[in-house]
Amino acid sequence: MDTLPDLVLFFLFLILLTFPHNVVANDSTGTGAVGVIVDQSCRRGKETKVAMDIAIQDVYHDMNHRFHLHIINSQSNPIHSAFAAKDLINKYKVQVIVGPQTWEEAQLVADIGNQARVPVLSLVDATPRWAADRWPFMVEAAPNNFIQMKAIAAIIDSWEWHRVTVIYEDTESSKAGIIPHLYDALRKSGVEIAHLLPLPPLVSSSSMSEELERIKQGQCRVILVHLPLPLATKLFERAKEMEMMQKDYVWIATDSFTNLVHSINSSSISSMQGIIGVKSYFPKNESRFQDFYKQFRKRFISEFPEEDNHEPGIYAVQAYDAVLTICQAIIESDYQEDGGHQKLLDTILESEFQGLSGKIEFIGQKSAPMNTFQIINVIGKSYRRLGYWSDAFGFSKSLVGKASNGSSMKCSLGPVLWPGCSLTPPRGWAVPAKAHTLRIGVPNGTTFQEFLTVEYKGSENDISVGGYAIDLFNLTVQNLPYYLSYKFYCFNGTYDELVKEVHLKKFDAAVGDISIVSNRLQYAEFTHPYTQPGLVMVVPARISRSNKAWLFMKPFTNSMWIITGVITIYNGFVVWLIERNHSTELRGSPLNQIGILIWLSFSTLFSLHGEKLHSNLSRMAMVVWLFVALVITQTYTANLSSILTVKKLEATVNNIETLQRSNAMVGHCRGSYLAGYLVDVLHFNRNNIKKFTSANKYAEALRTREIEAIFLDVPIAKLFVAKYCKDFIVAGPTYKTGGFGFAFPRGSELIPDINKSLLNLSEAGKLRDLENKMLEKEKCDGDDADGDDEEGSSISVTSYRVLFILTGGTSTVALVVYVVRCCRKLEDFMSQTTWKLMFSVIKHYRLSRKVSDVESSTNLPS
Repeated sequence: MDTLPDLVLFFLFLILLTFPHNVVANDSTGTGAVGVIVDQSCRRGKETKVAMDIAIQDVYHDMNHRFHLHIINSQSNPIHSAFAAKDLINKYKVQVIVGPQTWEEAQLVADIGNQARVPVLSLVDATPRWAADRWPFMVEAAPNNFIQMKAIAAIIDSWEWHRVTVIYEDTESSKAGIIPHLYDALRKSGVEIAHLLPLPPLVSSSSMSEELERIKQGQCRVILVHLPLPLATKLFERAKEMEMMQKDYVWIATDSFTNLVHSINSSSISSMQGIIGVKSYFPKNESRFQDFYKQFRKRFISEFPEEDNHEPGIYAVQAYDAVLTICQAIIESDYQEDGGHQKLLDTILESEFQGLSGKIEFIGQKSAPMNTFQIINVIGKSYRRLGYWSDAFGFSKSLVGKASNGSSMKCSLGPVLWPGCSLTPPRGWAVPAKAHTLRIGVPNGTTFQEFLTVEYKGSENDISVGGYAIDLFNLTVQNLPYYLSYKFYCFNGTYDELVKEVHLKKFDAAVGDISIVSNRLQYAEFTHPYTQPGLVMVVPARISRSNKAWLFMKPFTNSMWIITGVITIYNGFVVWLIERNHSTELRGSPLNQIGILIWLSFSTLFSLHGEKLHSNLSRMAMVVWLFVALVITQTYTANLSSILTVKKLEATVNNIETLQRSNAMVGHCRGSYLAGYLVDVLHFNRNNIKKFTSANKYAEALRTREIEAIFLDVPIAKLFVAKYCKDFIVAGPTYKTGGFGFAFPRGSELIPDINKSLLNLSEAGKLRDLENKMLEKEKCDGDDADGDDEEGSSISVTSYRVLFILTGGTSTVALVVYVVRCCRKLEDFMSQTTWKLMFSVIKHYRLSRKVSDVESSTNLPS
């Protein structure tokens, strides 16, 4: 009899083994059955399970409908998830399946659901676009997180980082979903992925350390992490041990980590200080969420007391909304087992309501994408919200009002605490421990040492280089957003051969006076021209024999002559008007007075003196005008003398047609493309072309008339004319060529950054400063002999503005005083005349009355 209890226990044990122990079902019966597949061994699965239980409870409370919730633990195993889906459909007759949460599980469950025509609501946030076409009964209940890649690209671009290392979980969903969107977003922002590091889900600590060491040895310090919470935690803890959570490092995390950052314990989060991340946003201030929050904490503490933090995250509210969507759809569709799945699916896709995670609606078989994310900064035992990013408005401190919106995180959000407790934004790169040194080839000698010079110190590889081209290249590299190690090597050969050496990867680049021409583009890729492009003709100069008939007009500009004439006539008019009452010579016929006025105006400059004037007003005007006239005449004399003594230079030959007609010899500087250009483009006879390798040889050949002209690239011509400014001059037009550039192998990743650096230097004026510095070294004495512009030496009105205002104002004051005096005299005269007229009228009136009285008295009757 003692063996009976043992047998009973044994059979009970067998029953337990055959029963799916990981199924949890409500005891009560109801109107629907919902299947759930989650991984309850991870934080995300725990939050999902609790949130779904609360959703079922709320549906019963609010809608008076009871649902069975069959939950199976997938243990994050795709095979387990597939068998669980079959059991839920065949054994438990569920009307819909919600979950799982990884793409590897979801595609197997979707395939089974599609065969059985049972709707499957996937909680995967990185589902490929083609999934809906392949599985019509799969619904994406969680918004995809592809748009967050734009937010990450905006963060990187905001701080002007140009390269990023990406660490991601080596899964199919990452390769097919996230990484392509990340590539696209970074490419549009001009950011390069320096290194892609896929980590297997079960990566060993030693392998992880090796990969992190490779990153540490490199120069890129901006690291983007797209890993689930357990793997990310392991990575950050290892990075801290390797001193990679220090100053100058940048760690950016996606929402696969940040969405669960609230659940990290204090010991682990200490390894993550200074991380910035993109976190999914959902509203937390509404009363519905507050009720859910209280229920969640109470139930979560009860079911999972081992967890340190009991707050719900985005995965909890999404699971709650998914179950709520299913239950509402089952009720509205009046679900019947036979043929009801399609109607239920249609009802789910037509759902539209305000859930805990935001507005719930579907576009096709996809949940509406999430467009707003939080930007967080891990500090202390938790994190600080820096602000928000939305696809429509960019960065903002708050979602209320758009005044602080902007495309730059640096400008729109608050200060960031970076790794190493630094408030200074990292530059994003560091000098690597083992940097690859680029081999930069330079030509052995150029026309001018100011442009490029090479000096041997000892061995062939031990050289010292300098000059404009070298200074500019050094400055360009220093302006790059990362470190670049390089060394110069001399090349004894033609420029074409140097470019071919770059093509053959014997040199990583070539620097010097290397012209950008079409035949070299097949071997190398050039930066933008760093000099003025073009080819010019330099010829001997001679003293100008231009017509000097109107040279007397050159001291003053046209406006100066006009203003001087106007002010002279005006002053003469004022003097004439004031003095005409005192001198009979200033009277006469109108024609005579006009002649006198003009004569008086201009003769005052030379002959009229103060004692000939009778009015103080005219004397006052004339004194000021004589002072101004003295200054003007003396300046005119001095400037005319200067113009007559300065030599003006002109070209002996003004165009190439003259050279071609006379069959003259011409030369060109070092550079293999020039001979072909002169023959094929400018049509010179090949036998009339000579090559020269130094500036002294140019000058000697031109002086002895061995050649009549020499053709030089614009920057070389500037140096040559600056050195021999009294002897030679640039003549004719500038012929279009490519200019000088730095040569790199075709497809070089450095080209865009070098071009941007050159552009920044040009906009800052540093290119012109370097060029001026180079030209000043070759500037010869008497540089004014190069033919200054005669118009530029003429004196303008601006130089005498104050004097003209002074004399014009003085004459005007004299004129006004004179007119006022005349008006007063006229008023006195009119006043006296008026009284006399009134007395005459009164006297005449009285006399008339007396006559009338006499006549009346004589006519009386007797």
